Amino acid sequence: MQHLLLVKKGLGTKLIEKDKRYIYTLAFFYSMLIIFVVSIPAYFYISVEKKSYKQAQMQDLQHYTYGVEKSIYDFSRTNKHIFNFPRSLFYTSCLYGSSTKLLFATDEALCKTITTNRSQDGVLSKEILLSTNRLQAGRLIIAKRFSYKNIYTKAFIAALFLGAIIFFMTLFFIKISLRPLEKANRYLNVFFNDAMHELKTPLGVMQLNLEFLRDKGDSKVLRRLYNSMQSIILIYEDIEYHIKYTHVEYKAENLNFSHFLQNRINVFLDLAGIKNIIIEENIEDGLFLNINRIEVQRIIDNTISNAIKYSPKDTQINIRLYKDNEYIIFSVKDQGVGIKDTQKIFERYAREDVIQGGFGIGLSIVKHICDKNGIEISVDTKLSQGSLFSYKFS
Repeated sequence: MQHLLLVKKGLGTKLIEKDKRYIYTLAFFYSMLIIFVVSIPAYFYISVEKKSYKQAQMQDLQHYTYGVEKSIYDFSRTNKHIFNFPRSLFYTSCLYGSSTKLLFATDEALCKTITTNRSQDGVLSKEILLSTNRLQAGRLIIAKRFSYKNIYTKAFIAALFLGAIIFFMTLFFIKISLRPLEKANRYLNVFFNDAMHELKTPLGVMQLNLEFLRDKGDSKVLRRLYNSMQSIILIYEDIEYHIKYTHVEYKAENLNFSHFLQNRINVFLDLAGIKNIIIEENIEDGLFLNINRIEVQRIIDNTISNAIKYSPKDTQINIRLYKDNEYIIFSVKDQGVGIKDTQKIFERYAREDVIQGGFGIGLSIVKHICDKNGIEISVDTKLSQGSLFSYKFS
């Protein structure tokens, strides 16, 4: 019962996490698509808004300019000796004589810049030619710095707000639409886990009885039954590991790799015998590893079973275990069909040959175990000549 609960918990957690990633990714990209579509009319809206803003600023500038002009003329009509030039934090005033001589400036640097370049970006200016006045001024230029920062800020905040609304609405509707699928998945998971749990006991009973019958008397039929049983057990153990590895801790132990490998080879001798495949062994004695036996068994079993599966009849498989400096090397060489894409075979559900069958999860499990334990994998293959799988244990 405990095993069943663990399996259900592990598979359920993986499916939930996978669904969450898929939903969030889909909602994000859909939101980006909507924002991209909306950004087209938004671009024209911002252009109109900028034009309107510039016109409003220009009107304010003109109004202020006419006010300064009026104050100059008003001063000319009086007998006052001092003219208090109007000042503003927002506007720059430049007063020129009849020539280009600068008589007065609230920001001399900006006035010089405007004189040189009247169409400077970020600056609005208004020029007025003055009539005769007591200041003997001929020209008045009022300038104002401006930017579209507020417009861009508002547009950015609106885009964020719109994006958030679209994202959460998309997330909501996707989750609603996926509820029937999630319900079906839950039923499928329950069935799958229950089936795995129920298969464990009869498989064990069948294996024990077949071993008992073989001890009483061997026959061709019994060998075939026993080999078929070993293939089923291999598939079962791969699926079981695939379900449990995310939540079950596989603790390492000091394992006699030489002895363990020899025992696993013995399991596959009959399976190889069906195709008249000879397994040549070269195993160095007394090699120990600090690794979990279930994980190293998955590496051994999947590698040897694949070598047998993809090898023609009347060929040979060479299995070696030896020490090279501080490393232990385990290798399996076959005379099979070879591999077209050595990277793709480690992907989940990928199979080099569909005709041979299988679920395509064996080598993905091997890759996961190797990555977890720092085991280096190398695959040397030639089409129609065979493959060499090597594992370097540190």
